Amino acid sequence: MRNMIVPLGVAVTCSVVVAAIVVTFGRPVVLTSSPSAVTANTTITPAILTSGDAIVSKKPDLAVIGAGIDSQQPTASAAQADLASKAAKLIARIKALPTADQDINTTGYWIGPVYSPQGQTITGYRAAEQLQVKWHNVDTVGRALDAIVQEGGATNISIGFGLADPKPAQAEARTLAIADARAKAQSMASAAGVRLGQVIQVSDRSSNSRVPSPINYSGAAANVPTQVPVGQLDVQVSVEVDFAIG
Repeated sequence: MRNMIVPLGVAVTCSVVVAAIVVTFGRPVVLTSSPSAVTANTTITPAILTSGDAIVSKKPDLAVIGAGIDSQQPTASAAQADLASKAAKLIARIKALPTADQDINTTGYWIGPVYSPQGQTITGYRAAEQLQVKWHNVDTVGRALDAIVQEGGATNISIGFGLADPKPAQAEARTLAIADARAKAQSMASAAGVRLGQVIQVSDRSSNSRVPSPINYSGAAANVPTQVPVGQLDVQVSVEVDFAIG
């Protein structure tokens, strides 16, 4: 009987060695604790896990205007030169509104060929430039748009709204979201017949603003000022809060 046990032990040892070699050369080695060790060292803390949401509405104090111009000419150099002249006129008008230099920037510039309908022959070249303007008086943004289009020559206009500093609104919404999570947790604790304890963990899952949709501006009659209703901007925050059970 003893003679049979020894070879079996050797066989088991060899199989372990082979398995170790396969693991080493087949993929990275990952060390884990045995199930008994994990069970012995892990403690489960009773807790109530909740989420909270809040939306704070604010009037936007910033309008972001997109103003573009383009030119199409027989040659690329002619298109670029014509575009430069149009851009200079537009930028000068934007600065005269007035607009600070740091509130004007270029977001796109493109020059490329224009092809025939069949797509085989180049019929000319098109150049385009897109500017972004930050307008801090949202109540007068309609007049600014009229000036940019009618006097500045912009042909591609869009506008959106936001907050110059969204952090105060986000902080307000976050406070309300945590209060919402606490109210839910208190309700759950009462239903379960336990006492709500202290906060164990708080996670901010989202913090974003839902702004009014951008407006595509096609220009208005010279004697009719453009009307741009501003509306409200929603700042939404979602949190997850873990409460101990007292």
